[in-house]
Amino acid sequence: MDITEQKNLFDLPENICYLNTASLSPSFKAVEKAGIDAVLQKSRPYLIPSSDFFDPVIELKKRFAKLIELDDYERIASTPSVSYGIATVAKNIKLKPGDTVVLMQEQFPSNYYSWKKLTDKYNAQLKIVEAPRTKTDRTKLWNEAILEAIDDSTAVVAMGHIHWSSGALFDLKTIRAKTRQHGALMIIDGSQSVGALPFSIKELQPDALICAGYKWLFGPYGCGYAYYGPYFDHGEPLEENWTNRLDSHILPDLTQYQSQYKPLANRYVMGESGSFIHVKMQLEALKQVISWTPKAIQEYCKQISAKAVSELRDLGCDIEADDYRSHHLFGLKLPETVNIKTFKKELKKNNIFVSFRGTFVRLSCHFFNTEADFDKFVSCLKSVMD
Repeated sequence: MDITEQKNLFDLPENICYLNTASLSPSFKAVEKAGIDAVLQKSRPYLIPSSDFFDPVIELKKRFAKLIELDDYERIASTPSVSYGIATVAKNIKLKPGDTVVLMQEQFPSNYYSWKKLTDKYNAQLKIVEAPRTKTDRTKLWNEAILEAIDDSTAVVAMGHIHWSSGALFDLKTIRAKTRQHGALMIIDGSQSVGALPFSIKELQPDALICAGYKWLFGPYGCGYAYYGPYFDHGEPLEENWTNRLDSHILPDLTQYQSQYKPLANRYVMGESGSFIHVKMQLEALKQVISWTPKAIQEYCKQISAKAVSELRDLGCDIEADDYRSHHLFGLKLPETVNIKTFKKELKKNNIFVSFRGTFVRLSCHFFNTEADFDKFVSCLKSVMD
């Protein structure tokens, strides 16, 4: 693969070192053009056919289904955010007093607040599985602790494929097997993994998968995707909008009010899911991600970051073991001698963009990055350690 050609898909200045896709991805030039074209199209609404409310959305769901190895695209719903998708899931789960919902330590807020509200409502409990306080086999032990936390009281396990700050990689296949043994639901937040790390619905069969669309899926801010498995086939949506009812595509008959929702995940779509601007941008984004393949993205990110990871460890940085973390996103804990404020100023001075999340400095890369970007980051860190 010609990396120069991949970098040319973006409009990133050469003097910018952007290691922050986990926060917000840059747009492809094709995505930018699709958005502008859609804005201009709205200027002449009489040229927008009614089919544009539906057909592009169907194509979008088909593309996302392909990315996650799902046969039935009707199990995909478009969402405006992860919190919307998780809230939809939580709305359709009833707990018993004493039930537990298993979460990881320091999970992203969008995958915490709904579960806190749900367990409070039913006098159930959140069971937070903390990361082991060790530098040796930390993620391996963390996975073991998650498995141990799942028992007959477990109603739900809600987690990411990786930890959003450290990049710790969770063994979803083994965890899923344990949830099945105890009749627990498995809800996955794929926001920091799907698109850059292989994920298969066929293999894992989670009960739901919720993803933000503006990170590794390169869509605009304010879009997301949700997969809902059979458990949710007859649930209630968060909102009552005209598009999630049966036969809503027959516009002249919209006031023939319909008591039935559309089947499968279609009942959970957000209002205005046919957003012309968002959908056209998302279609272009997924087209490119599918062409690249998550496997190739992961391998490339591993290749360009390997040298820097070794050097950072030599400098005293704590990074998860290579076999137990993702390579498109990973966090490092700096030596205690590093002055964080000074380091942040030096990063800004050198146009290096990363994230500070909890106790981690999070680095995230893609095809527009090279080994030189990591070299620049390492040099910047060295400069404040001298």
